[in-house]
Amino acid sequence: MSAHETEAATGADSSGTGDSRRWIALAIVMTAAFMDLVDATIVNIAIPSIEHDLGTTTTAIQWITAGYALAFAAGLITGGRLGDIYGRKRLFLLGTAGFTLASALCGVAANPEMLVASRLLQGAAAAMMVPQVLSIVHVTFPPHERGKVFGLFGAIVGLGAVSGPLLGALLTEWNIAGLEWRPIFLINLPVGVAALLLGRKFITESKAPKALRLDLVGVVLVTAALLLLIYPLTRGRELDWPLWGHLMMAASPVVFGVLVAYERYKTKKDGSPLVELSLFRVKSFAAGIAVQLTFGIVLGIFFLVWTLYMQLGLGWSALRAGLTGVPFSIAVSMAAGMSVQLLVPRFGRKVLQAGALTMGAGILLYFFVAGRYGAEITSWQMIPALVVMGLGMGLIVAPLTDAVLSEVPKEHAGSASGLINMTGQMGNAIGLGLVSVVFFGTFDEERLKQAPQEITTAFTDAFRNSLGWAAVVLAGIFLVMFALPARPKQHLEGGAGDDEPAAAEKEPALVS
Repeated sequence: MSAHETEAATGADSSGTGDSRRWIALAIVMTAAFMDLVDATIVNIAIPSIEHDLGTTTTAIQWITAGYALAFAAGLITGGRLGDIYGRKRLFLLGTAGFTLASALCGVAANPEMLVASRLLQGAAAAMMVPQVLSIVHVTFPPHERGKVFGLFGAIVGLGAVSGPLLGALLTEWNIAGLEWRPIFLINLPVGVAALLLGRKFITESKAPKALRLDLVGVVLVTAALLLLIYPLTRGRELDWPLWGHLMMAASPVVFGVLVAYERYKTKKDGSPLVELSLFRVKSFAAGIAVQLTFGIVLGIFFLVWTLYMQLGLGWSALRAGLTGVPFSIAVSMAAGMSVQLLVPRFGRKVLQAGALTMGAGILLYFFVAGRYGAEITSWQMIPALVVMGLGMGLIVAPLTDAVLSEVPKEHAGSASGLINMTGQMGNAIGLGLVSVVFFGTFDEERLKQAPQEITTAFTDAFRNSLGWAAVVLAGIFLVMFALPARPKQHLEGGAGDDEPAAAEKEPALVS
């Protein structure tokens, strides 16, 4: 092992040597995370074009979005554990290759079934790629630099929110080579290839310090519990809520309970559980997971119904809908970029609570203007509500990971990161499934076919109903945030803690 590798393996900080490789590695993994974020939102804006081209049903539309989120959520913990076992660089590159291939398959899909299947594959590949981002950051950057990195990640989230809808709108409107919506997926190909080539060169491989084995039973139980919940939510309304759907949803918490019992057994047996249950004894982590889950539900509902409202309800073009979202996304990016470094060290969890209240206020303002102006509403009349919402969201997305991880033991940081990602995506998938209840469930599609003039009114009412539910959930999130630490531990320590040298032995080892 070389001197550089020995230093890395012991967790020593290489930042003093001016090692620029870690910043290049950061740019590569952030690009991959950005690609995932764009792909999660870019599809919404192209839904009318996909619907027209492929003749998709309401259920297929939901599965094109919810299928990706479900496969992503179900595979995140497994992807994170595979990175611990076989190497985070290796899994990152494998996931990136799979994501790029699945994007190509989405781009050439000949029917709705192929598109849904390709989106499921894309989500599964993203589940291998994305968990490695936080793990690579954890083993590459010392604690006093991670706040800066999380702030940058928050800004990337905002930029992804900007780029997804707008890029989707532009690519759809331009109709490049007569391909209509297909370039929204094909654009991932050059980005994915570049990430693969540069990642091989600049990312340092790392693994968990002790030998681990994949908990296959845990993988099956997590996946089954999620499917039992999400599938009937997505198809229930279309099938008039059959008995089997209620039975599946009732079985989901039972399967989660079996998972918890098995993971306890697995921990005692060989110390290689899929889910590190001891993390939930950390109060701030447990509260943060609850916040992440419910916040994901809000985002899953809002972004899809917002698109449906503007394009199908108001009859706006994809480009107009995409441009309308730009002020929202800029506000997210600005608030996220300054929250971790400037606001959290001074105000702690109050920043996140202010974000929940601000976003809730923006949603209520949007509820008011949508009802007041109805079919005559303009993009300019939406902007104040969208900016307030964006500022609130930005104050949550960046500091949340920082706050949740602040009291987690260093040796479990990788597992904790996987759980944070998984619960956020699980919430997103649940939110997308709930769209059939809070949005489509408010109007009779057969009646709208007979009276097309009522479409705008019906979509506006459905949109406002969805906003009302989102505001209620945000109020709950505000209360749960009281369980988060008053200030993240690293900010109390003012940088790298005094216990850093001792803790370094527990850092995931880097290997050649």
